[in-house]
Amino acid sequence: MLKKIVNYFFGTLILLVALLNIYILISGKFYVYKVFQYTIFKGKMGPDINEFTKDNLGVVEKGTYIPVPNSQNYNKKKPSDKFYLLSKETGTTAFVVLKNDSILYEEYFEGIPADSISNSFSMSKSIVGLLVGCAIKEGKIKSVDEPISNYLPDFDPENNKKITIKHLLMMSSGINFNESYINPFGFAAEALYSDHLKELIYKYKLEGEPGKNFDYQSGNTQLLCFILEKATGEKLYNYASNKIWKNIGAQKNAMWCLDKKGGEPRAFCCFNSNAKDFSRLGQLMLHNGNYNGMQIIDTNYIKETITPAKILSDNLPNSKYGYHWWLIEYKGEKIFYARGILGQYIFCIPSKKMVAVRLGHKRSKEKINDHPADVYVYLEEALNLY
Repeated sequence: MLKKIVNYFFGTLILLVALLNIYILISGKFYVYKVFQYTIFKGKMGPDINEFTKDNLGVVEKGTYIPVPNSQNYNKKKPSDKFYLLSKETGTTAFVVLKNDSILYEEYFEGIPADSISNSFSMSKSIVGLLVGCAIKEGKIKSVDEPISNYLPDFDPENNKKITIKHLLMMSSGINFNESYINPFGFAAEALYSDHLKELIYKYKLEGEPGKNFDYQSGNTQLLCFILEKATGEKLYNYASNKIWKNIGAQKNAMWCLDKKGGEPRAFCCFNSNAKDFSRLGQLMLHNGNYNGMQIIDTNYIKETITPAKILSDNLPNSKYGYHWWLIEYKGEKIFYARGILGQYIFCIPSKKMVAVRLGHKRSKEKINDHPADVYVYLEEALNLY
């Protein structure tokens, strides 16, 4: 009896594998093999922070290094036991806190060096949002109110005049992208693992009313990437280098993952750098687009970026999102932050002149007002350190 059960089990498994392969071959979704290679076959249900270090990469070159000084109170206080318990549970790899443009606290875990490069996942979206500001400042994009048809005439030509750059920035384009992270045949998996990103994006169409409802979609960011490349005549990673990375004194080159060698940047997910260099982006935001005396992005654009977009979220006025940056109020503090799916965060606390960066392997599954629950812990710890 047991032998029959075992034979039935393995027979069914072989049949399912055969059917899966037939479907992949017929549909041409060969990227699914890569999905399984990087996830299931490694005992994981999704990508990790080191997965793309050997992928096809676009180099975001650094310029002259500008050290970030240590505070007089550098590492004099430590986070609470609550922080260390959470860090153990979620695999924190770095936690860096700046106050008044100086490092107040830094700690690294798992033996990972301070300058070790990590994938930021959707923090990349916030960087793309800043690059739109750079392009507007130099006049290569006239306004956020321009229709995307001015730059992408072949994307949904029947409807592209209805969609503006602002709609993409606010995550309210009305395009029928799908953000499911479970389905290996869905948009998110194909965008993350395929080698035909632009072809994939151009398959989608306007379905809702632009500028009305918040709908967090990676495809919006990817369209902003294509707009930036069209407007500037540069690849996204080169533009990021020339306009931001070289001007904020980064210590190391950053890496932006591409869909193939010489291909399209995965703009929505895959900017790779280290905690202290990420903190420079927070400083840039705190100083309203100015870094070390250089105005990189216009102040007005930064103010719009951290102002709640005038759209609906869950049928209520939006209060949590601006132009590709998240917004939260905590203990009376108005805070804005970039976030990635595995708990990558750049927090900016303007009234305290503080920046906090957390990198790691996981984040809380629970959400409070659409913010991961661990966000509140890291904010509490940062505020208690000074």
